[in-house]
Amino acid sequence: MQISVSGRHQHVPDSLQGYATDKVGKLERFYDRIQSIEVVFDLEGGRPAVELIVSVEHSQPFVTRWVESDPQTALDRAVRHMEEQLRRHKERLRNRKHPEPGPPPSE
Repeated sequence: MQISVSGRHQHVPDSLQGYATDKVGKLERFYDRIQSIEVVFDLEGGRPAVELIVSVEHSQPFVTRWVESDPQTALDRAVRHMEEQLRRHKERLRNRKHPEPGPPPSE
């Protein structure tokens, strides 16, 4: 899994890059077919914004964007939202391959 951290029109400090790498590295617990994760820090209306782009096998990339007053808080919220997206995706795949058994046939 590749992780890239960048900033749009700004420099991302090493401490924030390390924090982001640690935080998004935990996403692999929720879905094991992640190929790459891109974290982009930006400013939107003077407030820090974080965009997460997660590429997975056999699917379109998952994208989430979050704006907060603090870049670490924005990253935390974006990661939480991405966890939910990956969890739902995995649940859909699981239910399609193994449907739950219905009620027993009556005679």
